[in-house]
Amino acid sequence: GRRTREQHGVAGTKAMFTGIVEEMGKVEELQMDLMTPGVTLTVSGDVVLQGAYEGCSIAVNGVCLTVTKFDKKQFTVGVAPETLRLTNLGDLEPGSPVNLERAAAIDGRNSGHMVQGHVDNVGTIVETWPDDESLFVKVAAPKELMRYIVPKGFIAIDGTSLTVCEVNSAESWFTFMLVAYTQQHIIIPKKAVGGKVNLEVDVMSKYVERSMD
Repeated sequence: GRRTREQHGVAGTKAMFTGIVEEMGKVEELQMDLMTPGVTLTVSGDVVLQGAYEGCSIAVNGVCLTVTKFDKKQFTVGVAPETLRLTNLGDLEPGSPVNLERAAAIDGRNSGHMVQGHVDNVGTIVETWPDDESLFVKVAAPKELMRYIVPKGFIAIDGTSLTVCEVNSAESWFTFMLVAYTQQHIIIPKKAVGGKVNLEVDVMSKYVERSMD
């Protein structure tokens, strides 16, 4: 039958995430969808397939997507044109590593923050530097997002819940730090300067802004 808007990755699903990446998966296949201008994406994984079912939500690089089919080794999702424009999923190719997280259980613990899986836009890595075993990353962000990015605040980057370090709103950039453990379990350290990252600002900041209107 006809697929729904949710099955093509359009914001509107009710799943929530924590920003604690469960595993790094690998893109197996991308195909143009003959029914829409979108893309059908197949990703291999392990942990995220435990308890999977058709219609469940999995975040791929922080983008909430709906599983349309799966087996023991991989799952398939539809990605809408809007999602391709606003995220880095359009840059993926077979073999690309991706961050994966299942939707959080309502009664589960949240060691990150409330992540919707609705990416606001992409940022660009402009500099990285080590600090002992940690890695600092500087990201240029769209000007319109900077008012939601504050020092010590939350931000989801490629679906990873992180704490903002330094912010320069005038020049539209911010920094964050990755400890050694995190570096081994997410895709960000694999990206070079110029690499694109998905950005989802803390939704609470938007609620605060709206309440002050």
